[in-house]
Amino acid sequence: MAKATPVELEDVTAAYEGQTTPALVGVSLAVEAGELLAVLGPNGAGKSTLLRVMSGALTPQTGSAKLFGEPLDAQPRERIARRVALVAQASDVAFGFTVREVVMMGRAPHQGSWMRPSDDDARITQEAIQRCDLEALADRRVDALSGGEQKRVAIARAIAQRPEVLLLDEPGAFLDVRHQVALYDLLDQLKEGGLAIVVSMHDINAAAQYASRVVLMKEGRLVAVGKIEEVLTYRQLQRTFDADLYCGVNELTGTRFFLPMRAK
Repeated sequence: MAKATPVELEDVTAAYEGQTTPALVGVSLAVEAGELLAVLGPNGAGKSTLLRVMSGALTPQTGSAKLFGEPLDAQPRERIARRVALVAQASDVAFGFTVREVVMMGRAPHQGSWMRPSDDDARITQEAIQRCDLEALADRRVDALSGGEQKRVAIARAIAQRPEVLLLDEPGAFLDVRHQVALYDLLDQLKEGGLAIVVSMHDINAAAQYASRVVLMKEGRLVAVGKIEEVLTYRQLQRTFDADLYCGVNELTGTRFFLPMRAK
């Protein structure tokens, strides 16, 4: 028997409390296991809202949002927390806690009511710390770290959660070049392991290099969804960003790359 699709949205319209204009309009989208779906679009396009709907944090006004074939709003939060991890653009800093303690918090959905970490929890936490290059910082307080280091802690916490769906909102923000490359290489490994990954990002070149499929969004609507060569074209990007981007191909790798064109 085939396993249900990890995330499935059908004709979703969603808005925040007190707002009359929807942040998402008529969005239909599915995310499969073992793929990295990159979501691109200008500021205010609805990328963060899309991830919040997928995580169950925001309930659609109309349409349906399903997690493994079941409506998200009908599932207990405890079950969703075991299956879905969301790394937001900005996370509340855990004052007074060390890196190791914060990463261990990712194990909370899998622990009993006493919240006592097991040997497995400790092992999984250490593995997440290593994969996010945080070993040298493990015993430091998170509130004493830089913005990029705190972002890596948030990602490590999500990985320690061992979710089946990983949602990341601009995870490359604040990261230096080395850690950006390491992050996307790690996501590529997790994808190959069967994880369903959705990443909101502004880096079109990273999307072209790592994504299985790409989504373009504008004003809360989907502009295009599909393979890199179908979606990341001059006309589609110009329509989405209202800017001219040169589209080239790396002759060594065959990967597409994009450069902003100078206004005349």
